[in-house]
Amino acid sequence: MTATATPTRSGPVPSDRHVVPTGATWLARDTWTEATRHLTATRRNPELLVFATIQPIMFVVLFVYVFGGAIQIPGFASYEQFVVPGIFAQTIVFGSAFTGIGIAEDMSKGFIDRLRSLPMYPSAVLLGRTFSDLLRNIFTFFIMLIVGLFVGFRLEGGLVDAALATLLLLAFAYAFSWIQALIGLSVKSVETANSAGFMWMFPLTFISSAFVDPSTMPGWLQPVAEHNPFTIVTNATRALYNGYDPGMDVVWSLVWAAGITVVFAALSFRKFTSNSK
Repeated sequence: MTATATPTRSGPVPSDRHVVPTGATWLARDTWTEATRHLTATRRNPELLVFATIQPIMFVVLFVYVFGGAIQIPGFASYEQFVVPGIFAQTIVFGSAFTGIGIAEDMSKGFIDRLRSLPMYPSAVLLGRTFSDLLRNIFTFFIMLIVGLFVGFRLEGGLVDAALATLLLLAFAYAFSWIQALIGLSVKSVETANSAGFMWMFPLTFISSAFVDPSTMPGWLQPVAEHNPFTIVTNATRALYNGYDPGMDVVWSLVWAAGITVVFAALSFRKFTSNSK
């Protein structure tokens, strides 16, 4: 008769499977761990952050000093009061492209496959990526704000309205990060993610109220610009920064941001899970 060793309470119990963590605390910890990985990589590659900051500075300076003397917008004391909020919105939306590029790069290097093999929340991979890019967008925004104040832009609506406007912009940027996440999971190279991530954002931001009044556009294009969600969030933040009544634009901006986040986060999680099979 062969004796069978019975594991004691204090001894290790061998297992052939990972113990998958559960609970909100584990999810938050895994998300923060993944976010800090990206933030550390950014700190070790400062050129990426520098070039991401130079672009919005160039937009602010060029639009204010090149077009400022030629464009007059009724209801605004100066062109910078009109255009700077639009540049804020454009820049943080463009900043969401780093999400798709970063995910595509991790996939091409096999790093995401390694993360899938670890006992961690699968959703923390995407949550950490989008959260780290949100923090980077916050940094870029404050650089732009300083430059905007330097060229003559003023927070006419006060600090409370300015804070609300900024939160709207960041919510919209976070929503667009999920669109970029889906793109990064769907393409096969970093170059494709870069092209696919920026291609659709140029018409989205330029066919809007970011830089000119849509009423100056051709008649057939005006409805497109007026119903563009980017126009709605730009109008809401512009009104708040300038001390005007934004009307329902704040509510609709939140609806758009929440809707885009829910839809594309669900699609991204589904794509991430299907790719692992």
